[in-house]
Amino acid sequence: MVASNSAVVLIVEDEPLIRFNILDVLEDVGHVALEAANADEALVVLKGRQDVDILFTDVNMAGSMDGIQLAKRVRAMRPNIGIIITSGMVRLDPMALPANAAFLPKPYLHDTLISAIDSLMA
Repeated sequence: MVASNSAVVLIVEDEPLIRFNILDVLEDVGHVALEAANADEALVVLKGRQDVDILFTDVNMAGSMDGIQLAKRVRAMRPNIGIIITSGMVRLDPMALPANAAFLPKPYLHDTLISAIDSLMA
């Protein structure tokens, strides 16, 4: 699969193997992938990069906040960023998400993630 629009995607995932795998998949289809191991690192990346199009975050992470709190903070700071939240433990109702946001339950297919990014970029 090839991305229809190239996006700058910030991957926030505390499991290094999962993070590296997603990074490779997104770069293989033409996206620019940035990474952070937790919400605190993600906020540092976002302060230094104004070109981030999509935040892709896990819910459960170590650090000062979880992925849901991070998503709310990012939405307040940068309302135009698309947000994709994922979790294998928590199920979020897609109707309860803010505009320009999506939920992907784990495990997800890489094509599903790529499609979610494409739909948020449209």
